[in-house]
Amino acid sequence: MQRPHSPTIRLRRLGFELRRLREAHRLTLEEAAKSSGVPRTTLSKIETAESRRTRARDLDALADLYEVSDETRDAFHQLYRESKEKGWWYRYKELFGTSGLPAFEVEASLIRTYEAQVIPGLLQTPEYTRAVFTGTNAYADVEIQRHVDARMERQSILARLYPPEYAAIIDEAALRRLAGGTAVMKEQLKHLAHMATRPHISIHVLPFSAGMHAANLGGFQIMEFAEPADPTVCFAEIPTAGLFLEETAEIRYFDALWREAHSASLTVARSIDFIEEATASLEGES
Repeated sequence: MQRPHSPTIRLRRLGFELRRLREAHRLTLEEAAKSSGVPRTTLSKIETAESRRTRARDLDALADLYEVSDETRDAFHQLYRESKEKGWWYRYKELFGTSGLPAFEVEASLIRTYEAQVIPGLLQTPEYTRAVFTGTNAYADVEIQRHVDARMERQSILARLYPPEYAAIIDEAALRRLAGGTAVMKEQLKHLAHMATRPHISIHVLPFSAGMHAANLGGFQIMEFAEPADPTVCFAEIPTAGLFLEETAEIRYFDALWREAHSASLTVARSIDFIEEATASLEGES
C-alpha cells in the first residue's frame, strides 16, 4: 500500500534537489539563471518552493545545465506533477491554507510535540476539540464543526498502515484544565491513556513538580522526514497564527527545548499512571 504524499513536500523536495545541484556545480543563482535561460526570480522561487507554476521547459533547461540523467529529469517532472495535486486538507483551506500543517504531517516519519495548555490536536477527542473552539468565543457553530471535522481527519495519520512515530510531551496544566465539563474531560483522558499504549506513540507528562523549564513559552511541533531531501520543519504556535520554521538554528533551538522538556517529564509508564490518576480524580464530579 502506497503511503499518502503531500504536494507541499514534493515541491520542497524538487527545490531542494535543484538547489543542491546548483551548489554542486558551484553556480550562483545569477550564473545558473544566465546559463539556463530561466529568470533568476523564477529559479529562486523554484528552489524555495514558492513557485506553484513551473514551466516544463524551465525544468528541462535546468536538467540540461546540471547534466542529469534521463531518470533524474523524469523525476523532476514527476515531483512537479505531484506538487500540483490537492491533499484532503485543501477542502479546509480556510482553516489550514493550501499548504498548512497537515501537508507536512502526512509525510512525516517522526513527529515530536510539546503542549502546555491543551491536549495535542492529534490526540483530541471530537467533544474535547469542540470545547476548545467553543471556549474561545471566536467561532460560530458551523465554523466549530469545520474545525472538529478537520482535526479528526488530521488524526488519520496515526491509524494508517505505516504511521509516523509520535512523541508528545503534555504539561500537567493541559490535563487539569477542564474542557467541556467533567464527562468530556474524562473521555479525553481515557482516550489519551489508550493512545499511549500504541507502539508508535509515546506520551510523557510534564508535571508541575518539575518546576520551570525552557519550553514553557508555548506549544510547538517538530516534524522529521524519512527522505533526506525533505528538511526538518518546526511548527510553532503564537496567539494569532502558526509559524513554520526551517532554518538550522531555529530547528536546533526547538530541538533543545523539546529535549529539555523531555528530560523533565515522566516516563511513558509513569505518565499513563498519572493520566489514569487524573481521570480517577474526576470520578464523582458533576
